[in-house]
Amino acid sequence: MALSNYPAIIHGFTSKGIGSEDIQPRVNVFTFNAWKALNRIVKKGEHGVKIETWIPIRKDVENKTTGKTENKVVARRPRRATVFHVSQTKLVTA
Repeated sequence: MALSNYPAIIHGFTSKGIGSEDIQPRVNVFTFNAWKALNRIVKKGEHGVKIETWIPIRKDVENKTTGKTENKVVARRPRRATVFHVSQTKLVTA
């Protein structure tokens, strides 16, 4: 998540009734899959906030001086992602 998404995240969640002091991107605001990895699920019917993120495109590039192949980022492409606040999730119970 880029820092440029912070205003959109704050605005999106405050409009949903979550206080701005409770919104901490990278602490309690994550994507669906990130919450799943943290053993939490998004509650049914919850809507997140859409943000723009940049995905690196990697390519094997041969270094002309050493002759070794290196995997380098050659470009970035924009992608949309949806993030959810911790209050929109619940802990998965066994």
